[in-house]
Amino acid sequence: MSIWIDKKGRRHVGIMAAGKRVHRILPEGATASDAKQLDAELRAALARDKTPNIPGDPPLVEVMQLYLDHAKTLRSPDTAKMHALRVGPWITNRRASEAQKVASAMVKDLLTKYKPATVNRSIGALKKGLTLAWEEGRTPEDWGAKIKRLAENNQREVHLTIKEVDKIAAHCSEQVRAAVWVSLLTGCRRGEVLKIAKKDIGKNTITIHAGNTKTLRTRIVPIIPALRPWLAYLPLSINYEGVKSGFRRARESAGMEHVHFHDLRHSCATILIASGADLYTVAKILGHTTIKTTERYAHHQVDAQRAALSKAFA
Repeated sequence: MSIWIDKKGRRHVGIMAAGKRVHRILPEGATASDAKQLDAELRAALARDKTPNIPGDPPLVEVMQLYLDHAKTLRSPDTAKMHALRVGPWITNRRASEAQKVASAMVKDLLTKYKPATVNRSIGALKKGLTLAWEEGRTPEDWGAKIKRLAENNQREVHLTIKEVDKIAAHCSEQVRAAVWVSLLTGCRRGEVLKIAKKDIGKNTITIHAGNTKTLRTRIVPIIPALRPWLAYLPLSINYEGVKSGFRRARESAGMEHVHFHDLRHSCATILIASGADLYTVAKILGHTTIKTTERYAHHQVDAQRAALSKAFA
């Protein structure tokens, strides 16, 4: 008999054709119809003397190798590889069908060392690997779709005044100080600041190219008078790690260890709103793809309106 069910309730298909024997174990939950279809596909494939591409249950190590190959095509391949390799200790000797259990164990352990946002990067790598395996016909379903990401809730509420930024900048080297003020006065992310070239700086605007942005969309940032003195430092002669370590030393020297470089971008938004800018304008400057992202600053807009009303009717 070519189709049978073992003691664990799993269906097996085993056939002999053209002197070749092929045995496949279907995943749990497979139906009799699934087994018959697999039997027919195996017989047809062997009759053609071809190796059939039959969905199975590959080792998770093989699945993650698919992701590592895919990661080479991403914008930040080294970062993607790092998040994928973090999965390693939990996938040894485990199969793709066990991915949910693996993910649960991985999350439990990783949360003792990392924040949910970081853990989600590794979960995402595992999910993508499983999706790639399914798309290539290596698994009967996308087991990655059953794995849920963690709720991050990691919105920061650190918003600096210009005076506070000046306090940190006073402890920076020239290059880091330039990065600080360019970020605050444009709303650019650290990586975007570092990639601004001379050719990107026009008479009245700076072009942030799509390949250098998180959203992969080009945006135009106006040059205001306060920004002009810092344009002479662009492009910066310092790399990402140089800005990171220089800013860390500066914030510690200023007694403001809680401040992150990315807070400069948030501070740009809140300063704009305090000056009367509407959310749509702020969204355009920061390069948000939807106004919903910008709505996190809405309460600052209300605060500015309250202050204006209080002043007017005092």
